[in-house]
Amino acid sequence: MRKAATVIAAAAGVAVVVNLAIYAVGRAAGGSFRFTGNGVVNEVDAATVAGFTAVPLLIGLVLVALLSRFGGWVTRTAVVVAPVLAVVTIFVMTIPADLDTASTVTLALAHLVLAPISVLAVRALARTPRHDDAAPAELSRAQNEA
Repeated sequence: MRKAATVIAAAAGVAVVVNLAIYAVGRAAGGSFRFTGNGVVNEVDAATVAGFTAVPLLIGLVLVALLSRFGGWVTRTAVVVAPVLAVVTIFVMTIPADLDTASTVTLALAHLVLAPISVLAVRALARTPRHDDAAPAELSRAQNEA
């Protein structure tokens, strides 16, 4: 499980760094990242970008790591579902908000970045040996050495 934790942490870290860089470019391009929700003006800041990047990715990858013991269908499904969610959330969260164009494009790109990162992470998790798979091999080795 140690390798899985490394994969998950690395994927989240890379995604946050890339999305913060995209956010910085969007700010430099004049994006205000302000929108109105329930009559209140809100602003997407760097902490929000980092949180909305890391938390869903961490939850999804932890679920894949935990559920992958039930079969390869988990990772095969996750490789499809993760990018679909990244794209769908653009239409559910970003486009409906009354953001300026630079902010909308920037945040849409931040969503799209999660697609390849999540696919690569899920594939890496699929190659991660699980403890229940390793135990019989270790037992066999121990029996052969005895």
